[in-house]
Parts: sequence; C-alpha cells; structure tokens
Amino acid sequence: MAVLFATMATAVSAAETVPEPAGYRMEEYRAPVPGTLKGATVVTTDETIALWKDKSAVFVDVLPHDPKPANLPAGTIWKEKVRENIPGSIWLPNVGYGVINKETEAYFRKGLTSRLGDDMNRKVLFYCMENCWMSWNAAKRAVEWGYRSVLWYPFGTDGWVAAKQPTQRNEPY
Repeated sequence: MAVLFATMATAVSAAETVPEPAGYRMEEYRAPVPGTLKGATVVTTDETIALWKDKSAVFVDVLPHDPKPANLPAGTIWKEKVRENIPGSIWLPNVGYGVINKETEAYFRKGLTSRLGDDMNRKVLFYCMENCWMSWNAAKRAVEWGYRSVLWYPFGTDGWVAAKQPTQRNEPY
C-alpha cells in the first residue's frame, strides 16, 4: 500500500514538471503526463468519486483494446483481455491516439453522442490509467470539438482502485 501511495505521489510531482504540449502526444503514451489540459478541468480522485456518486458526469474510458484478429490460423488460442473500469463508464478504446483516422473519429463522436446527446455543456470525464496520454489526448480532442465541460482524471483506474472504489467488467462500445 505504501508503495502505491508513493507511486501516486511521484506521479503528482512528475505532472508538475511535464509541460503541456501544444498538440497531441504522438508516441510513448505510457509516460508521465502534465498536470494541466488547456480548456479542461483536471480532477482529483476525491472529485472523481463525488462526480461518480452523484452521477453528474459521463465517464469515458479510453484504454486501448486489441480485438481478436480476423485471420487467426485454425486452432490458435486467443485470450481476450478483461477490462475492469469505473462502473457506468462507456469504453471507447483507441480514440486517444495522437492521430486518429476518419472511422475512429466517427466512432468517438458517435460514442459521445450516445451518452451526451447534443449537450455540449454536460460534464464528460475522460480517463485511462495512471500516466496514460490516451485520456489526455481524448479530452483535448473533445475540447477542440466544442465540449465545454471536459474533465480529465489523470490517475485513471489505477487511482480509482487505490482509493478502494468498485470496478466492473466492461466491453468496448
């Protein structure tokens, strides 16, 4: 437990020294993240728990997911990775890369619309894991698309679990 809190304290101090880039993070997505995101609000674990308890935000998990390859040779064993995330979240994998194609952009927009409708003012919280640029990129993209209440939770499911909060198994949207 002390190791986990030390890790989170290190992440906070690293976030204070990582500058916010002007554009998207394009590589090394699992690395220390900045403590800011222009146009969005960075939230703590306690704030995230409060938002979840009062259901005042839509939670969006953007952890990448590798689907089963279509052309696996017969007899190949494929073990699907299990994703445990914050209950009630929509999982929109692979939308946090620095560059996304038109199909992924359409998927991302459709996923947001499925939960937010046309309400660009509704709170939407993006997360992934601790030190994951995927959620930073996804939140930045939402800000650029005109969403006005974008929240970013940089500790993701790691911070959530460390705070002894419940998780649930989820499937990609």
